[in-house]
Amino acid sequence: MRNIVNLNRDWRFIQEDAGLPEEFPSRWKQIDLPHTWNAVDGHDGNGSYARGRFWYAKSFRKPVQPLEGGRVYVEIPAAGQQAEVFVNGTSVIYHEGGYSTFRTDITDLCREDEDNLLVIACSNENKSSVYPQSADFTFYGGLYRGVNLISVPKTHFELEYYGGPGIQITPKPCEDGGAVFEMESWIAGGDENFTVMYSVLDARGKEVAAGVRPADDTKLTLYVPEAHLWEIDDPYLYTVTATLQRRNEAYDEISARVGVRSFSCDPEKGFIINGKEIPLRGVSRHQDQLYKGNALTREDHYEDARLIKELGANTIRLAHYQHSQDFYDACDEMGFVVWAEIPFISVMNPDPDAHQNCISQMKELIIQNYNHPSICFWGISNEILIGGISDQLVENHKELHALCKELDPTRLTTIAHVTMTPVDSPIHDITDVESYNHYFGWYGGRMEDNGPWMDHFHEVHPKICLGLSEYGCEGIITYHGPNPACKDYSEEYQALYHEHMAKMLDERPWIWSSHVWNMFDFGCAARDEGGVAGRNNKGLMTMDRKTKKDSYYIYQAYWSKEPVLHLCGRRYAQRAGDTTEIRVYSNQPSVALYLNGKLLEEKSADKVFVFRAALEEGQNTVTAVSGDLKDSMTLEKVEKEPAIYVLPEVNERAEGVANWFKLAGDLDLKAPMEFPEGKYSIKDTMEEIAKCPEAFAIVEEAVKLAMNMKVTPGEGMWDMFKSLSLEKVGEMAGSMMPEGFVESLNGKLTRFDKV
Repeated sequence: MRNIVNLNRDWRFIQEDAGLPEEFPSRWKQIDLPHTWNAVDGHDGNGSYARGRFWYAKSFRKPVQPLEGGRVYVEIPAAGQQAEVFVNGTSVIYHEGGYSTFRTDITDLCREDEDNLLVIACSNENKSSVYPQSADFTFYGGLYRGVNLISVPKTHFELEYYGGPGIQITPKPCEDGGAVFEMESWIAGGDENFTVMYSVLDARGKEVAAGVRPADDTKLTLYVPEAHLWEIDDPYLYTVTATLQRRNEAYDEISARVGVRSFSCDPEKGFIINGKEIPLRGVSRHQDQLYKGNALTREDHYEDARLIKELGANTIRLAHYQHSQDFYDACDEMGFVVWAEIPFISVMNPDPDAHQNCISQMKELIIQNYNHPSICFWGISNEILIGGISDQLVENHKELHALCKELDPTRLTTIAHVTMTPVDSPIHDITDVESYNHYFGWYGGRMEDNGPWMDHFHEVHPKICLGLSEYGCEGIITYHGPNPACKDYSEEYQALYHEHMAKMLDERPWIWSSHVWNMFDFGCAARDEGGVAGRNNKGLMTMDRKTKKDSYYIYQAYWSKEPVLHLCGRRYAQRAGDTTEIRVYSNQPSVALYLNGKLLEEKSADKVFVFRAALEEGQNTVTAVSGDLKDSMTLEKVEKEPAIYVLPEVNERAEGVANWFKLAGDLDLKAPMEFPEGKYSIKDTMEEIAKCPEAFAIVEEAVKLAMNMKVTPGEGMWDMFKSLSLEKVGEMAGSMMPEGFVESLNGKLTRFDKV
């Protein structure tokens, strides 16, 4: 009797706060869902994007109710970031949080046998009670996962409880090789005449267990003998169906696909699934694409999952919010272990309503996604100490952890620490397992610092399961050169960085998980670096999914079980010099390199094969061969490499640093730093220094020179950085700052009186 009606076609939209229309607004723009008004400006590099309260309208007919008293619900799988729903002029629900499903009963407002007006006001405006508050990605607005009507009989499985599916299944493996399926469902409008019939079907559709419960006590445990486990390489799925029965009639029916697996983490052994130690190695993923924004189709989600599977990854961190059910389904089917999280990120808002929003979003995340076997970890926050620490922040985290355990004792909680979170911070030991976001080799320090840092933490906290939740660097496929270096944004430096990181992780299987930041370039309208504004360009693939950067293939060589052979540098197509370096990534034991059909050299190596070749004048054919595998590219020898290969600001920054020190004047950069009372210094926060425009101009220049980042009050990622002291920023930048740079900055600031 349940009927789901898709309403994605023929909507009207207006990108202004036009107010509630009294009739169908035929003059508004005609669109189809999924839709976001930030599909272009969310990442086009213009420095800002539309954030407002805009309106959608749809005319619909009430679905025919075969039984008297039937109900009609509107279902919105997501609406960024706040939404209010109206039916025939009456407000029916208001929802805060841009990434989860919500529903409401609209039956009594619907007119029979004539058109009804559904209007939805969406807003991606900043609101103090709604997370995310500030983060390094675009907060797309709109109805980007579509809208449905759900028609059900008066008695039906629950639809309104935190947007959940109405059923919860907990499969547990038994020592005898079987499994128990613990089940519970929720009924709206039931009485003693109703029962719930549960059925467990195997992957072929054969029933392997069944049972019946009364509608007022729906809990049931079924036993399945010789259970087929859900494994990373064999993601076997059972289908559990719950049928609401009255006498000989089925009133409502729901189902879920589930998997039987056990898992745990150990500080020394890492991740363990079904008794097998398997380090989790994979990527993070944002849910947007070029000029689509986050308005993705089911096919888009599955294609993303396929590309990650092709990489050889076995885990995905779904940053930094609840993703589409389509993507969780894909992860269930393809065998990914998933870290799912809420957008409690960067800065904690002390507004008590904001904490309640965290709780609400966590409830929605867990209740809506409980049945997905791919999800093994609930993430409670990301880099939250960027905005500072407080007793309340620590308590809020403890409350979120306890909530996760109350709603779902079967999974582990986790957290992603910002890199400068102290090793002895009170934020440790709250969650079951922990991870750090480290960018040594990009934002600060050297890439070689990553392994020793992880080793040190592991030694200090031998009982904490430690992961690496983010690491990466920008790679823009236009930039190339023979001497790649940090912050040159070249494809070659990104590849070298990931060569090191892949090896470092391979040598430390006790690191329970690692997630490259990021699988795909993604939208961040506030960003402007590397010559590609509006995006974070750390992806292993471009935002349009058209190009796999060389860094993609180093992980494929390490992780894929399929044979891999890849010639690097094909976009570095014009090269100067007597010789050039050619790198090959492969999981094969040896690789032969041919230049213009002649064998240059054959080498044995582990994953990375490095050759030097003297190119002939003009175009050269380069071919790598390993067994039946072959890869080829063409390189041209030139007198001078194209200017476009070098980002102009790389040289500008070098000149800027030199001028910076010239203007340091009579400062003694080797003397101990002083912090005179009443004067600005590196001990002050950016927000404090911004009160003095002359002093802050120095800060802006310093951050640009040291980290190639723009910080301007009220713009970009200001909310993330305003509460940081320059001393903390210096710690983040680490060895990227030349000797004496911090001292000179402090000396320049102490010349200004505090406002």
